Amino acid sequence: MIRNHTGLHARPAKELVNVAKKFRSKITVQHGAKTVNAKSMMSLLTLGVRHNGAISVVIDGDDEVEAASVIEQAILSGLGEDVDTPVNGEAKTAAQPTKAKVAEEKVTESVEELTGLHGIPVCSGVVMGRIWRYERQTETITAAFQSVAADQAQLAAAIAQAQDDLQQLSIQAAAKLGANAEIFHAHSEILGDPDIKEAADQLIDQQTAAAHAWQQVMDGRAESMSQLDNALMAERAADVRDVRDRVLAILAGKTSDPWADMPAEPIILLADELLPSDTVTLDTSRVLAICTVSGSKTSHSAILARSLGIPAVMGIGEAAATMTTGTFSIVNGATGQITLDPTEDEKKAAQIEADTLRKRAEAAQAAAHDQARTSDGTRIEVVANIGSVADAEKAYANGAEGVGLCRTEFLFLDRETPPTIDEQTAIYRGILTAMNGNPVIFRTLDVGGDKPLSYLPLPPEENPFLGIRGIRLALEKPDLLRDQIHALLNAADAGPIRIMFPMVSDLSEWRMARAMVQKVQDELGVTNVECGIMIEVPSAALMADIFAAEVDFFSVGTNDLTQYTLAMDRLHPVLAKQSDGLHPAVLRLIAKTAQAAKAHGKWVGVCGELAADPQATTILIGLGVTELSVSGVAIAAVKANIRATAMTDAEKIAQTALGCATAKEVRASV
Repeated sequence: MIRNHTGLHARPAKELVNVAKKFRSKITVQHGAKTVNAKSMMSLLTLGVRHNGAISVVIDGDDEVEAASVIEQAILSGLGEDVDTPVNGEAKTAAQPTKAKVAEEKVTESVEELTGLHGIPVCSGVVMGRIWRYERQTETITAAFQSVAADQAQLAAAIAQAQDDLQQLSIQAAAKLGANAEIFHAHSEILGDPDIKEAADQLIDQQTAAAHAWQQVMDGRAESMSQLDNALMAERAADVRDVRDRVLAILAGKTSDPWADMPAEPIILLADELLPSDTVTLDTSRVLAICTVSGSKTSHSAILARSLGIPAVMGIGEAAATMTTGTFSIVNGATGQITLDPTEDEKKAAQIEADTLRKRAEAAQAAAHDQARTSDGTRIEVVANIGSVADAEKAYANGAEGVGLCRTEFLFLDRETPPTIDEQTAIYRGILTAMNGNPVIFRTLDVGGDKPLSYLPLPPEENPFLGIRGIRLALEKPDLLRDQIHALLNAADAGPIRIMFPMVSDLSEWRMARAMVQKVQDELGVTNVECGIMIEVPSAALMADIFAAEVDFFSVGTNDLTQYTLAMDRLHPVLAKQSDGLHPAVLRLIAKTAQAAKAHGKWVGVCGELAADPQATTILIGLGVTELSVSGVAIAAVKANIRATAMTDAEKIAQTALGCATAKEVRASV
């Protein structure tokens, strides 16, 4: 029985695949009349197993006994998730819409009184312009069957070419979008799914041409995913179609530009749906806003639109049929309202709102490279969260005063062996050089939990988020950590470098890690390197007064601190909206950390998503946080918010927030 609250969705399915792949045996999972390969995540997702759904696992091979025991235990323990009684003590039934879907319907209901059309607000901004409807051109397949060997080889070559193209697109997206480029890694996983290729090869065996076989298999997968009761998984059908079209174009010998027919003048782009590769290749200078018939706030295209800063409204539905090319319209990305053929009064009101927002943004951007001081003179550093050299270059151009969090995982993922010291040193030097003398905080390798490494296999854990991850894994594999420290210190000649350890929960972990740094420092003759810890585990916050006597700084990772404090998975489709970093319990831990740091003359930063939340800025600096680390595109706005705030007011507001009972009360008080 699958007792996971939201059934066998992506995370537990991926965990089951990872467990199954450890064994040589053939392993299949049956649900209802359907049987799929347990080593294919996409196939598992198409089963649509809900909470309390029954599955059968069939294992056949020389290690089947061991596999049966491990898989049974993994399923019983929840495949990395909590499997206690669901919210309200009720199991989901087939008739119930998912929580994500209900939330979207409520958004739609909340704007019913607005004039004109409306959809789900995805990215704020008010724009006016003419609609241009993008009609996706479906590839016409004309190729005839040649032979089994020739068509299978042709398909294999096309998939390999698509993998290479995705790698290049990922590089392009990383330069444009930063961390959100990871979406294209998911596309690569779809391409590499063994069940898809096998199913296509079977059709080719039946004398189906390679292109027809690929389209038939991918259409089936996309249709199966779109019908899933889990809205988050259903939305990933767009990713399947994106991968489908990429391979079909290669098989047809085409590399057409989807935007070749787009008008030269700026337009409001309307599409049935936008695939991720469509969005990332947009010429943003010609797109005022994005509107889609389908999609939601959690779709990959929505994530990319926010990264690009384009006003967007998605999920308009059938009413979008009235939105025709050439129609002059107003799009409000904050409310989800779309006004067709607006009156002069509506145009004037929209222009006033757009001008106000534009002037604020322009003023903020003009001062993006200036220091951020509160209106009564308190200095707050605004730095960047990055994950590559390209991110560092973009952040510096946007006014970052340094890097508050460099996620070094990008060096270790998607490869068969760990990076060498020389490889790491070159990248770290590149990042320091890009920041032009501003300090960079490098977080040491933070894997485990939801970020496994193929060359560092971990045994199945009942709850990997409470298991061997972060500093725990690094200390279990000291050679990996020692090499990284060596590379970081090698690069210290390129700029001010700081080292930060993740997921520290006990003083002994800090002391072992700091001793390792000191040893390598002595070996290399490097001095003056600051070391600190992330505060993302409640025990570290509660012991901050003890840590503060030894560390050089604290950086609060509000994403994990919120998750661990509230015992809510921040990605959980039901609980995610309740997992708010402005919960008074989280704020009290941040306050305790700041007080301890101040007492020992140390400083505290915040590098989680909360740092860029306009409602949180005032509270955080009022609690004593002196550094905010945000995405590059948010730097100018965060600095502007700080300049508009008096520290005396911030301290009063922070104290009020600490006395609130809920996150909702905190936000209302701000």
